[in-house]
Amino acid sequence: MRAPTKISSGKTAAEAVAERIRCRAYELYEERGREDGHEVEDWLRAEAEVIGRAERAAA
Repeated sequence: MRAPTKISSGKTAAEAVAERIRCRAYELYEERGREDGHEVEDWLRAEAEVIGRAERAAA
């Protein structure tokens, strides 16, 4: 089994993507005025945005 690829920050690519998703989900939470109850919605939207950007950049 191959070891995860490390990027310049010392994190694996998957860890870096997860961190960007967490940050974006938190931004969405703050934009809504810190209204609770939308965690899954925020995470899924953030995931779509972050992964979508990465896919477009790779194309």
